[in-house]
Amino acid sequence: MISNSPVANPTLPKQILTLSILSLGYLLLSFLLVGFKSDQLFLIALVNGLYFASSQSRKFVLGFSIFIVYWIVFDYMKAFPNYRYTTVHIESLYQLEKNLFGIPYGSSILTPNEYWLAHRTTFLDVMTGLFYLTWVPIPLLFATYLFFKDRPAFYPFALTFVLVNLLGFVVYYLYPAAPPWYSQEYGFVFHPHTPGNTAGLANFDRYFGISLFSSIYAKSSNVFAAMPSLHSSYPVIVLYSGLKKKLGWVNLFFVVVMLGIWFSAVYSSHHYVLDVLAGVTSALAGITLFNQLVKTTWMAGFIQRMVALTA
Repeated sequence: MISNSPVANPTLPKQILTLSILSLGYLLLSFLLVGFKSDQLFLIALVNGLYFASSQSRKFVLGFSIFIVYWIVFDYMKAFPNYRYTTVHIESLYQLEKNLFGIPYGSSILTPNEYWLAHRTTFLDVMTGLFYLTWVPIPLLFATYLFFKDRPAFYPFALTFVLVNLLGFVVYYLYPAAPPWYSQEYGFVFHPHTPGNTAGLANFDRYFGISLFSSIYAKSSNVFAAMPSLHSSYPVIVLYSGLKKKLGWVNLFFVVVMLGIWFSAVYSSHHYVLDVLAGVTSALAGITLFNQLVKTTWMAGFIQRMVALTA
């Protein structure tokens, strides 16, 4: 059992050395791949601080290391943009969206994104911005709830979350896709170094006089990764886990958030309906795949070891 007192912990020097090597290795690799960013120092300070603060915070950071690894992998995608490896789909995806979900408007057929671009309201600008702000906090808050209330349920949720993301990353590289705002801004001509764009979420920033979404999308790892919409995947994973936990009215809240994020993705021109459907499919595929993996001896054993390590 690890003591709360650093002085009484005989393994402390080894732990400090190990974490220091990992921290320096992370900084060096990050510098080589994506360059130095203040976020990297914040992550190192957070991990080291939690690890050595107390035995309880140490268990917390060990459990959430699953999410930390995901964040690092996502960040490193900047070093390997998917458009280097295969053709980016711009016009073909736009035309498919219009053919499947086109909305008659006067003498034209509009995609749902174009329809909402012509029917924006302040209420919807604010509402969709608020929904879009929940796509990371709610999964992390739910994970925190599971970590403290049901440790054996935490690890399947966290691992499913990461697995769904990895499936999405594979599709990103197999099928690079431009978001709707790209064709609105640049047409169907491919520009490889296009920066991230707040698109319709700029109206939220403008209404409140802030730069929240603009700062978020300035750090976008890959503009041409609209398919699938992982924004749309996350609430599916949360709802599935909530239903397994039989959380009652909380699940109704999860349903509202899920539908709100799906609509917001289209309304804000960050995703086509096809992207949203692909995100839902990715979530269902990841959930199904993990439910098979957890039946294997090695995965079940890994979860048991992690539960024991952070008990």
